[in-house]
This record gives sequence, structure tokens and C-alpha cells, in this order.
Amino acid sequence: MQKYLFIYNDMKNRILNGEFVANEKLPFEKDLCISYNTSKMTIKKAFDLLVEDGLIIKKRGVGTFIKDINSKEMERLIVTSQFQGLTSTNPKNKITSKILKFNIIPADSDIERQLNLTPDSFVYDIHRVRYTNGQPTVIEQTYMPIDLIVGLNKTHLKNSLYKYIEEELNYKIQSAHRRVSVRKATEEEAQNLELQVGDPVAVAEQVAYFDNGRAFEYSFSVHHYNFYSAQFIVTK
Repeated sequence: MQKYLFIYNDMKNRILNGEFVANEKLPFEKDLCISYNTSKMTIKKAFDLLVEDGLIIKKRGVGTFIKDINSKEMERLIVTSQFQGLTSTNPKNKITSKILKFNIIPADSDIERQLNLTPDSFVYDIHRVRYTNGQPTVIEQTYMPIDLIVGLNKTHLKNSLYKYIEEELNYKIQSAHRRVSVRKATEEEAQNLELQVGDPVAVAEQVAYFDNGRAFEYSFSVHHYNFYSAQFIVTK
């Protein structure tokens, strides 16, 4: 991950987690250069992305401030941050992957319905274990249309799949519909996540969409109980 993207993701997480609060002044760019061990230009590129997200405001001659965001916009930003992918949401950690399965299969009726595919469509069938600093964190089972996510190979799966989609295929990931439940780990899940059979796991079923409304991912992710949390904003 390029340094400015690392800083952008780290600062964004700190803002959404409440470490920086509305109308608070951010540290000067020169101080952030020291703390992140980088150049002023790199900090500026990270700040430009935060400005585009609507999270900060630059005031010439005064400084950079956290924007006072309304609850609806904060809800959108929190939801967006939660499906960016493990690599983007953990910029300070080393994320690696072990591929359990990578095939091309005919889409069954459920996959066709979730991804709005025509009959006889084919999809990638991807199973991975994702590791955070060497610790197994989540098992992912993912289906993607082969005519949409072209050129996918094992090298991409060992790294960030979302990075490949956005930076090489030039798609813009916008939203996801996710349902989360909790159950006991199966024998296979326990083995891959270094748990005991019957330990609790969080299971997220998700359909993700591009900014043009096209569904590109139908997935199930099984999370180690020590490494999963979800943020929600509830409004009347």
C-alpha cells in the first residue's frame, strides 16, 4: 500500500472512531510528517482524500479541522469504511492470505439471484483465510462474475482483491448490503481460525455494489470472535 493511502486510511479510521472530534483542529502537517515519517507532499495527498470524503476542512492560514458531519452522512461513512476490505481497514497491520480454493463454477440459482445474473452465468468461487500479523482472522467465501472481474489470478487473491478491482480494473466500490449473525464454529472453521470447535464466530453475508449499481460480490465471511466488531448508527 502506498504511504499516502496508509495515512489516509489511518486518519479516516481515527476520525470515524472518535479519536478526533468535530471542529477539532488536526495536528500541523509538519508534525504529522514526523509522526508518520514521511514528506509534506505525502501528508497533503492523504489530506486531499479526506477532503474529498467530506471529513476535514482546510482553512488557509488557520489549519485543518474535523468537519461537523450530520448523523446521516456519518452513517454512510461508517458503513462505507466497514466493507473497504481487511487491508484498507487495517493499515498498520500486515495482512496476508492463504488460498483454500480458487475455481470457476456455474452460478447456482441463489448466486444468480443475489448478483442479478442471467442463467448459465459463471462465477469465481474463492475461499481464503485472511491473516492479520500472522493471526488467522477471517475465512472468506466469495463469488464474483467472471465477465465483470476479468483477469483475476492467485497473485491478486494473496493480496488485496478490492485493491485490484479499484486500482487495476478502475471500478468504484460504493456500497454493500450485509447481514451479520453469530453461531458456533464448525470443525473446519475452528481448524483454520485456530479456535475450538463450538467457539463463537461472527458470520457476515454480503452483496457489494459498484457506484453504477452493479452487484459484483456475493460473499460469506466467518470471523474469529477476537477480531470482529461492527458499528451501527440507529435512527428513529
